[in-house]
Amino acid sequence: MAVRIGYASGVYDLFHIGHLNLLRHARSRCDYLIAGVASPEMSERLKGTTPVVPLAERLEIVRSIRYVDDVVVDEHVNKADTWAEVGFNVFFKGDDWRGTEKGERLERDMARINVEVVYLPYTATTSSTMLRRALTALEGRRAGNAVLNA
Repeated sequence: MAVRIGYASGVYDLFHIGHLNLLRHARSRCDYLIAGVASPEMSERLKGTTPVVPLAERLEIVRSIRYVDDVVVDEHVNKADTWAEVGFNVFFKGDDWRGTEKGERLERDMARINVEVVYLPYTATTSSTMLRRALTALEGRRAGNAVLNA
């Protein structure tokens, strides 16, 4: 039986339960899990945002998760380029990508190199985007209170 080497990429900014769930579910479906942590430039290209938590800290957080066997900096939009550098035969992604244009493109790219794409349950209750909005709202309130108290 072939060893299943999995790859789960993400920004992993403001680490939360959705990130943990993805890594936990991914590890349960492979023998060895590599987590790709997006560089700030990659995050900017893909999501249009710069991570709040610095790359070195995100790498250390993800490296410390017991489900993760190895961590790499992810700098490629095309995951076939990542595959060429890292080597894996299963690619894990949240099921919010299933049936989308980018998900279908990922499936085509991975099929060309014989990599299986496995969609895992997306945790809709918490996301880095939600956390970022909450932090922005708190900052706005604090700034408003500072003006009122001045």
